[in-house]
Amino acid sequence: MSASRRSVSLLKTLLTHKTQTRAVTYMPRPGDGAPRPITLIPGDGIGPLVTNAVEQVMEAMHAPVYFEKYEVYGDMKWMPQEVIDSIKKNKVCLKGGLRTPMGGGVNSLNVQLRRELDLYASLVDCCNLPGLPTRHENVDIVVIRENTEGEYSGLEHEVVPGVVESLKVITKFCSERIAKYAFEYAYLNNRKKVTAVHKANIMKLADGLFLESCRHVAAKYPTITYNEIIVDNCCMQLVSKPEQFDVMVTPNLYGNLVANTAAGIAGGTGVMPGGNVGAEHAVFEQGASAGNVGKEKMVEQKTANPVALLLSSAMMLRHLQFPSFADRLENAVKNVILEGKYRTKDLSGENTTQEVVDAVIAKID
Repeated sequence: MSASRRSVSLLKTLLTHKTQTRAVTYMPRPGDGAPRPITLIPGDGIGPLVTNAVEQVMEAMHAPVYFEKYEVYGDMKWMPQEVIDSIKKNKVCLKGGLRTPMGGGVNSLNVQLRRELDLYASLVDCCNLPGLPTRHENVDIVVIRENTEGEYSGLEHEVVPGVVESLKVITKFCSERIAKYAFEYAYLNNRKKVTAVHKANIMKLADGLFLESCRHVAAKYPTITYNEIIVDNCCMQLVSKPEQFDVMVTPNLYGNLVANTAAGIAGGTGVMPGGNVGAEHAVFEQGASAGNVGKEKMVEQKTANPVALLLSSAMMLRHLQFPSFADRLENAVKNVILEGKYRTKDLSGENTTQEVVDAVIAKID
């Protein structure tokens, strides 16, 4: 073969290889496998059951993490400083549910933690799991909630006996920050649409500022569709046509309601993972707050569903840049759900927490 023909043949080969789709391979750098310390808060109610489930699965996987455990309960007046210091040192925390007392002037430790660590973004991943029947199909919604202000600002006082004033705080800085997080998440995860949830028809200044901030950020992401929906219509649309939503960005209170509604539609709070993320720190926990401490009977019978926290810990492993461990854990959990042999009562099964954990461990490759 002549030199010219060899050149043409080589050029064709190179062009063919260039157009082929190639999988992205994770190449660990030296030191990536070093065990990472994780602050662990078992919490109240079912918390110790489901966090222990994560500990067992991590050990079975030989995941490069170890836990620094702290006993914290929701009726404490303040989050212990040693726990805050541990999270600041480790950068990452895994947490069971903490019960928030009703009234009585006791602050929520969950809210304290978010403020102290500036965990400004709450992310709840609400999607159908194969093998788990639900009323709606093709549900794949990510709810991104502003986590530090709004009605959760805690600014309340009694004006006169029998009259209480509660202040809702919305700032341009926090609104633009959460909007940017939502659009960045959508862009990096190949999502197509971001929906801002609001009540600007009534709270024209507060929610109006939130919408203005979302619109300002949306203009910088022309490839992502942006729309807006009033929160009451949003709830109605969620229970009738949830498949229309992709990424949702919300102020604090609305996000709590929307995330729990979406979780119920997609299979229940027991299977929805989530996390609270800031610039420096991240706390991973069950995604939907409703029922995250369970009922006393569930604790006594040890029938809490560990799936939500196991999937949250897979999110944590990705956050720590251990994607292969995250994939193994997520695949094992989804295979157990798909087979349908081992399920807790909330998923119409009769199994205990430990039986589900054992089934997940058996599926880890």
